[in-house]
Amino acid sequence: MAFEHVSVLLEACIEALEIREDGDYVDCTLGGGGHSEAILERLPKGRLAGIDQDKEALAAAKERLERFGNHFVPVHSNFVNLKTVVEDLGWDGVDGILIDLGVSSYQLDEAERGFSYMNDGLLDMRMDQTQSLTAEEVVNTYSEKSLYEVIRDYGEEKWASRIAKFIVEARRKAPIKTTSELVSIIKAAIPAKARQDGPHPAKRTFQAIRIEVNDELGIIEKTIRDGVSLLRPGGRFAVITFHSLEDRIVKQTFKDLATACTCPPEIPVCVCGRKSIVKSITRKPILPTEAELEQNPRARSAKLRVAAKL
Repeated sequence: MAFEHVSVLLEACIEALEIREDGDYVDCTLGGGGHSEAILERLPKGRLAGIDQDKEALAAAKERLERFGNHFVPVHSNFVNLKTVVEDLGWDGVDGILIDLGVSSYQLDEAERGFSYMNDGLLDMRMDQTQSLTAEEVVNTYSEKSLYEVIRDYGEEKWASRIAKFIVEARRKAPIKTTSELVSIIKAAIPAKARQDGPHPAKRTFQAIRIEVNDELGIIEKTIRDGVSLLRPGGRFAVITFHSLEDRIVKQTFKDLATACTCPPEIPVCVCGRKSIVKSITRKPILPTEAELEQNPRARSAKLRVAAKL
């Protein structure tokens, strides 16, 4: 299967990054290479490093972006290592950074990867297939309490307690190995009436387990702070999120980096010496247009936030 992924908010990202033709850029989530291709087309004298922890994505993007020669540098890594990646390249800073926190269409559609509740496959869900922790391990070894907390916190699932209980009961009889087995357990746990409306009943639980397997939330704030420290003055940082938990972290981190003095109001002169590091470019997140949603319904929950280095 070809690695295909429709790039979300593509035009908005390109506009937000204010690309300089001789600048240095990092696409932290290379994926199918759509965003990177659009950036590289505007970089006749510049360079772009594309990071991805998925070797299949990396191979597909290298092929797609081959025509850009040494303007494009592919890197197999997790974006939490952004600072090390840039230092290892010998770059003294960057002019723009992009992170797209969505799971690629390819990963969702490829049954063998175990991300999809629509296709049967082994419970895997690893974005980096060299790591050890899998969805199967989470589902079969986490305590009922831990499963409940993962599903509640990362999936914002109101039936988290029942789902965790049903998973633990099912695995006592036999290990849960496939996505279809897990979907059946989740459906049994959620009352029929509650399953009639809204998204697929397994959607939130699958999202939660995927986040846990890949530590998706734990690495966002660190990456933003590291990335901002690498930005040259005026450099832009653009982040696309797909659910409220991610968006909240991005919003709060940008807000904190944009905050100057934190002294109590009763102190007439600042003594903390704190200065703003970035300014927020998007007071409210940029959302997909109706035209984009018609072309790519998976973009519906996407939000783009942008900050600029002072």
